Amino acid sequence: AMAAFTTRLARNLPCPVSRSAQIFSRSVVTEGAVSPPADAEARRAAKPVICYEVDSLPKFDSKFYENVRQGMKKVDEIVVPPRDAKAFEVPKGHLFRIVSVEGPQVGDLNVWNLDNLPERFYTSKTRQLHATHLSRGDRLWSTFPFMRPLATITFDTLEWYGWDSDNAGVHDVIGSRCDPYTNAVLRGEDYDRCCHSNLTRALVERGLSIKEAEDHVHDVLNVFMCTGFTLDSHQYFMKASPVRPGDYIEFFAEVSILGALSTCPGGDCSASHSDDATA
Repeated sequence: AMAAFTTRLARNLPCPVSRSAQIFSRSVVTEGAVSPPADAEARRAAKPVICYEVDSLPKFDSKFYENVRQGMKKVDEIVVPPRDAKAFEVPKGHLFRIVSVEGPQVGDLNVWNLDNLPERFYTSKTRQLHATHLSRGDRLWSTFPFMRPLATITFDTLEWYGWDSDNAGVHDVIGSRCDPYTNAVLRGEDYDRCCHSNLTRALVERGLSIKEAEDHVHDVLNVFMCTGFTLDSHQYFMKASPVRPGDYIEFFAEVSILGALSTCPGGDCSASHSDDATA
């Protein structure tokens, strides 16, 4: 519903509703805590509505993907060392897995259209169409104006985890990626083995300039990472990943893709990230 409202803005912007702009100097604004209105509980009781109705999207064809899985054989393998990243290519119609091989470890995944890097994984739209955490049957959607699945999750050995008592889940599309810029602001430290930096270097190794590579790095799928929002302050949190050697998440490439995976310096992210504290 649209209605008139009053806002305090310093400039007028196009808007489909009427409003009054009131500009105050700093010395005039002296309001303290806001008391709830008489109908506060009624306002809070408004029924939630799912933002995007996805019934019109193609259903996950489990039979099709299971048939693909039955005939697969491994044709290549790339091992990503700790606090590093590697890029990889997957032809359209092929499967790829991200596998835990040595111990609990979180990974940050970027995905692009191999033939057109500006078309890349769009985490926020994927989150809106599916959920905050992904598993079998969910798709990795691409950016505008392409807006199509780059890959589909076909198997997840951690799908048993679901949601725990902290309301945490695995494989989130909430957090962006650990990066040197946020680290510098919060800690005043220059740490260059963050996932953002690792992913950038992985693209540089393919011949891109540092600026080109960094411009293409984007928000990630936090593979194996166990995260949620605290129930009291609603802050983004992480906890020890439940992943163990042999666990994997598997994808079907809906288009030919370029992927890059960073092994997060936080290891299983049970304590910290963006540093070398994890053994």
